[in-house]
Amino acid sequence: MFTGIIENVGEIVALKLEGSNKRIKIASHISNELKVDQSLSHNGVCLTVVEVGQGVHEVVAVAETLKKSNLSSVQVGERVNLERSMLANGRFDGHLVQGHVDLTGHIEKITNQNGSWQFDFVFDANSQYIVVEKGSIAVNGVSLTCFNCLRGKFSVAVIPYTFEHTNFNLLKEQQMVNLEFDIVGKYIQQMLHSKN
Repeated sequence: MFTGIIENVGEIVALKLEGSNKRIKIASHISNELKVDQSLSHNGVCLTVVEVGQGVHEVVAVAETLKKSNLSSVQVGERVNLERSMLANGRFDGHLVQGHVDLTGHIEKITNQNGSWQFDFVFDANSQYIVVEKGSIAVNGVSLTCFNCLRGKFSVAVIPYTFEHTNFNLLKEQQMVNLEFDIVGKYIQQMLHSKN
């Protein structure tokens, strides 16, 4: 379980296909502190650390993960948001983030608002997922608040700290992002659908 508060931004230094899986090697400031078998969020995707080296760690993304996330298209040199799992005795700063990406979306527009940035996102309007005004969403693992919510569309405001300390400062219009919708909303929606 995660909170969507990004701890560090790592750089992908190597990629290797292993059957239908992709092995990803990341260099980061927290890699030396990790342990094999530890859960770590990479752009909002919970992956198990399989190897730790000097300033680097490795994870494996399976076919289902690659199908549902932007990890299928990452390249060497790309930067990813990293967050270790939430401590049971820690402060809960973001919202409940499972690290299970629901689907990908695209950045429709980025607007510099002279002190913050507005990011407008689109996703498959035919999907079962919904967003609500002032509800929570994780974009590339970052806990954010939605507004301008329509079917298949929403906006978020990004403050300078988040912009500078995540990979949001590298994102471009039309770029693919990972979306994890609020777990409470998903349960309510499932309950409503099961009654029909």
